[in-house]
Amino acid sequence: MDTKSLTLLVEILDAGNLSEAARRLKMTRANVSYHLSQLERSVGMQLVRRSTRRVEATEIGLKLYQHGRSIQDELVAARESVQSLGKTPQGKVRLSVPSGYGQFVMTPWLLEFKRDYPDIVLDVLFENSVDDLLRDEVDIAVRIMSEPPQNLVARELGQVRYVACASRAYAEAKGLPAMPEDLARRPVISAAVIGRPLRLSAYYGGQPRQHVVLEPTVLSRNYAFLRDAMRAGLGVGIVPDYVVHEDVARGELLQALPDWRLSIFGRAMYMLYMPNRHHPRAIAMMIEYILRRAQAAHEGQPGLLGVSG
Repeated sequence: MDTKSLTLLVEILDAGNLSEAARRLKMTRANVSYHLSQLERSVGMQLVRRSTRRVEATEIGLKLYQHGRSIQDELVAARESVQSLGKTPQGKVRLSVPSGYGQFVMTPWLLEFKRDYPDIVLDVLFENSVDDLLRDEVDIAVRIMSEPPQNLVARELGQVRYVACASRAYAEAKGLPAMPEDLARRPVISAAVIGRPLRLSAYYGGQPRQHVVLEPTVLSRNYAFLRDAMRAGLGVGIVPDYVVHEDVARGELLQALPDWRLSIFGRAMYMLYMPNRHHPRAIAMMIEYILRRAQAAHEGQPGLLGVSG
């Protein structure tokens, strides 16, 4: 096995299918398939699962991909070290962030980063599902989850705090829920995972006390829309606190169950990226920048922005 073989594997998995890999490598599809088969034969194991439309890495294929990607990134980092002497930072960062956290919290961070480093290209995706970093060629992903994937580096940005809120008009007409199980009998506004029940975990005094299955009447992964639905008095919203903090502070939305800790999609916010020893300069700078901003937000306003200790 040589570096060219690893490069071929990286290009195939990054491309997602053999035809696109052939286009990027300026080779025929048959040639790419032949060299992949030769690599698998030399390893003695299947590295890629092929279908008519996609390719996916096997467990050993993923490990070799990570080695190949590390080699490529180290070469890029070495090249950048030479080229960047006396120059402003350059490069490209493809970043995937949750729609709510990205819009309400991270947008000012990213705009400031871009102002400070105008020659770095930012490609930002607003996405809530836990995407495959290989499939979407994402350099950094920020996600809410309970347990991060074992094959990625996971840096915790803080604990996620959900709140239940309703408009003042709704509270005056219907009252606010007094216990978590009351939410099962109320019109609920929340995000949800398609095809799966929405399970709310509620903790009191640090111990699990309630597990409630909810059937929201307003569903969206656009948290600005969910906030507008709460303001319109359409029900009780269950969202991360950074979505509604300003509305609660102004008294436009009222918080229910303030003594309960609520959780839906995960307990913590994580930043995820591939386990490479050396990242290109732009990616490494973004990783450290996000960590600093998250820590500063936590220290300056603990419990706010959906992230608390």
